[in-house]
Amino acid sequence: MTDSRKTRIQSEAVRVALLFIDGVGIGRRAPELNPLARRAYLLSQFADAPGTALPEGGRCIPVDTTFGVEGRPQSASNQTAILTGEPAPALIQRHVLGYPNPPLRELLAERSLVKRLVAAEHTATFANSYAAPYLDALGLPRRASSTPPEFTIPPGLRRRIKASASTLAFAAGQVPLRTLDDARAGDGLTHDITGAKANARGFAVPRRTPEEAADIFWQVAQGVDFTFFEHYLADEAGHARDFEAALEALDTFDAFARAVVASRPPEARVLICSDHGNVEDLSTRSHTLNPVPVLYFGPPAPEVEALATVADVGRTVLRWLNSE
Repeated sequence: MTDSRKTRIQSEAVRVALLFIDGVGIGRRAPELNPLARRAYLLSQFADAPGTALPEGGRCIPVDTTFGVEGRPQSASNQTAILTGEPAPALIQRHVLGYPNPPLRELLAERSLVKRLVAAEHTATFANSYAAPYLDALGLPRRASSTPPEFTIPPGLRRRIKASASTLAFAAGQVPLRTLDDARAGDGLTHDITGAKANARGFAVPRRTPEEAADIFWQVAQGVDFTFFEHYLADEAGHARDFEAALEALDTFDAFARAVVASRPPEARVLICSDHGNVEDLSTRSHTLNPVPVLYFGPPAPEVEALATVADVGRTVLRWLNSE
């Protein structure tokens, strides 16, 4: 890195944290249908009524998830949009559910915001921890793991395992992913934040409060330009039309997000976003066409008011870190 570039980056002192939660849109304030209407969550934002007032000078910007493409927004294509800053559904003219298909994988390999940040000599890290055999089966770069594998994946099953948009985005930048060893060492988080789900599946990881998880998040983010965390249990609850599971997932994520915001370093910018609607309308198992809320906490950034689609979240991260 040249001295002039190093001086410019240090003077800007921008750090970005992105907390991603799958399947949370802006619906009606209807407690019989919308779990978000039963609590004052940060993400309790409504189309027909005032939403929760945000702490720390936070801003809420509703953004489009459809990209003008027919059909319901889906996770693979919209997560690719967030993690590339590109209008993925419009580029491939379809919504893709679940895991990225070949065109989306190609887009992530070429335009991943992590890849572009690393190419611009920035640092990036994924706070989530994965079982090492899962990452190995996918051939994804990972951090060292000193404990025996948690399980063995039969050869026939390996062909059926697919990588998420988030893991592919970090792999494109050759950023090693965290294993459950990192979660055990307090250097990574399980997707459920507390470790309860991981324990229930037989993985020996510590149980933590959302507030303790927030402390670990900022430890992981220390000295890093871009830190990402992913939580998908709200989307699972939405598909199951399970109010209890939805409230549990939203309770945990909200406590974690509030603690992350409350302990935000002064120079850090925190974005909270989703990819599409779902849990805000439990009258259906399907994703919704609703916009999603993008929440911003940090130094003045009037440009966030211009966010229009979920792709603009990734584009804004790149702009803040001078990596467009």
